[in-house]
Amino acid sequence: MPYESINDLPKSVRNLPSRAKSLYMKAFNSTWDEYGDLEDEVARDRASQESAWSAVKEQYVKDENTGEWVKIDDKPTGRRSRHPLRHRRNKSSGSAQPKAHA
Repeated sequence: MPYESINDLPKSVRNLPSRAKSLYMKAFNSTWDEYGDLEDEVARDRASQESAWSAVKEQYVKDENTGEWVKIDDKPTGRRSRHPLRHRRNKSSGSAQPKAHA
């Protein structure tokens, strides 16, 4: 069901910064409206939640040390990528290097 205000958001979203909450709410409501023809409300709600979290994670990241969500542009410099395997390339073949497991 769409949200009318930020105060109506689920508990899982309450620890986000206020702009991220607004982004979540807008993305959720937009997806909810887009899937208006879908009769299965559980599937509609799940798709809306996934879309909303995806929108948040495009702009925010959870700080591993503090557990706080921070805007990606505001992250301190010198931090490693959240996706280290994405950037590992074998110079000769151009394929991704698998992570060694001990």
